[in-house]
Amino acid sequence: MKIVRETKETNIEVSINLYGKGVSNINSGVGFLDHMLEALSKHSGIDINVSCDGDTHIDDHHSVEDIAIVLGQAINKALYPISNIERYANVSIVMDEACVSCDLDISNRPFLVFELPIDGKVGNFDCELVEEFFRAFVFNASITTHLIYQRGKNKHHIIEASFKALAVALRRAITINKNLGIPSTKGII
Repeated sequence: MKIVRETKETNIEVSINLYGKGVSNINSGVGFLDHMLEALSKHSGIDINVSCDGDTHIDDHHSVEDIAIVLGQAINKALYPISNIERYANVSIVMDEACVSCDLDISNRPFLVFELPIDGKVGNFDCELVEEFFRAFVFNASITTHLIYQRGKNKHHIIEASFKALAVALRRAITINKNLGIPSTKGII
């Protein structure tokens, strides 16, 4: 699945293989985001390729948010209409002293609960962009996601645990289960 988005602020190309091997080729122009997207790919098993030429001379906001939009759109197109998958998943991921949980529903009803106590910066990366990323991703993928801080002090560890938690929850939720058919009493998602 390949999606291209071109605006006055960013030029982005994203391709994914939903049932890949977790192989990635990430060039977002934002080093910390590259690191997080590589972790997302590896631990979800989704092959992810991202190329972004963004206005990072202003700041990283447009690149981070727009990549999340396009990645979410690619996931959405690969998932829906859904059938024969688990649909729900939850996980708690630890990274040294940090622990973050992710509860996920591939619902076609986008919603984000984001409870991570992060502010300031990790290197040059503005921590407020983490919530922007997850919100844009979740709403464009059309999934319900709750990311909840359990413990930890190191912002890098907390953020990385959140990306890995999303990754593992996604991997579990998209697990094939042919016995479920359409996993909803409504008959459609």
